[in-house]
Amino acid sequence: MFSLVIPVYKNASNIDSLFEALRTLPDQLTDRDLEVVFVVDGSPDDSYQQLRQRLPEERFRCRLVCLARNFGAFSAILAGIAAARGQCFAVMAADLQEPVELVAEFEHILTRGDADVVVGQRTGRADPFLSRMASGMFWGVYRRMVQREIPSGGVDVFGGNRKVRRQLLSLRESNSSLVGLLFWIGFRRAAVPYQRRARQAGKSAWSLRKRLRYLSDSLFSFTDLPVRLLLGAGALGLLTSLLLGSVVLLSKLFHSIPVPGYAATATLIVFFGGLNCLGLGILGGYLWRTFENSKRRPNYIVLSREDFGNGKPRT
Repeated sequence: MFSLVIPVYKNASNIDSLFEALRTLPDQLTDRDLEVVFVVDGSPDDSYQQLRQRLPEERFRCRLVCLARNFGAFSAILAGIAAARGQCFAVMAADLQEPVELVAEFEHILTRGDADVVVGQRTGRADPFLSRMASGMFWGVYRRMVQREIPSGGVDVFGGNRKVRRQLLSLRESNSSLVGLLFWIGFRRAAVPYQRRARQAGKSAWSLRKRLRYLSDSLFSFTDLPVRLLLGAGALGLLTSLLLGSVVLLSKLFHSIPVPGYAATATLIVFFGGLNCLGLGILGGYLWRTFENSKRRPNYIVLSREDFGNGKPRT
């Protein structure tokens, strides 16, 4: 069996087109049964009600997982991977900006055993200009500062086999990046190029605030770059203070300024005050994430789970 995990959040307007696309998927698979795991991540619209009404009518196996509140896309995906029963799995967004044929290609590669992890590599995107520019800048910074192995267009859709599933579920990190963990665990990887489609309905929940949070979580989880930058800034500040101190000392000895050290003192106070605030913020970020992981709280809480097959829901 092949499992497809679909996180759902504010996707009520996409449900009809999503089911139309999913009905074509079983015929594209390599002699495997299809299981679709829908994870409703505390969606405020009627996505859950629509799914529960329509799933008994579908001819493929379905699981409907409802989380207790909105835990975020990565936590919803982990909940779906944990609920999946297939030998291989794939993850797809509910907005259909990634073609369903891409999932079938993932299944072919994983079934043949050519790779353990398959990711979709965007070669283009039918998004507005500002959205394309913001995404390009985001993933450019991400690749340079966090993980260079990630494709230039970023990763939104991926798949894996049972070994990858087991390793992902064994990692109990809070405030981390699932895509970052996917590349961190290694395994044999393959990339499938595709063109990202325009959004058919609704509005993306991927806001600037969430992008920045995603970037900061990835920075603190997968690289010590902030600490190294802070160390470099501290070394630069020490060198600057030595130079300015030498200037003040020479000015004092040669009586070249009536009020020696005023400008240098003011500059040093401002410089090191800002440096101290920056250092405390960076160290606080690491400490907070360490504290969150020490609590051992789950990344998600399942409110309900129902299985649909043969036209009957089973809780």
